[in-house]
Amino acid sequence: MERTFHEDRGELHGITVVVDTGDELWVGRCDTAEGDHVVLKDADVHRGVDPVGREEYLRKAADLGVWKKHDRVAIPHARVRTLRRLGELGS
Repeated sequence: MERTFHEDRGELHGITVVVDTGDELWVGRCDTAEGDHVVLKDADVHRGVDPVGREEYLRKAADLGVWKKHDRVAIPHARVRTLRRLGELGS
């Protein structure tokens, strides 16, 4: 099997993901999900716990994408409740 320069970054590398920390939803392109942090590039964040607002944000992100507000964020694994592909949310 041919090796690539980024195969050690995990199966989610380059995939747009949603990281739920409970009070924040981060959407961005996964760089790594290994080690102490989930590292996202070109990310946006929705803050708040209102379920309707969170669902609306995720629906818009899945349908239209997100407006990048952060070049790179590192979210400690201890804060991550769930990590999933944005594409799993459907439309």
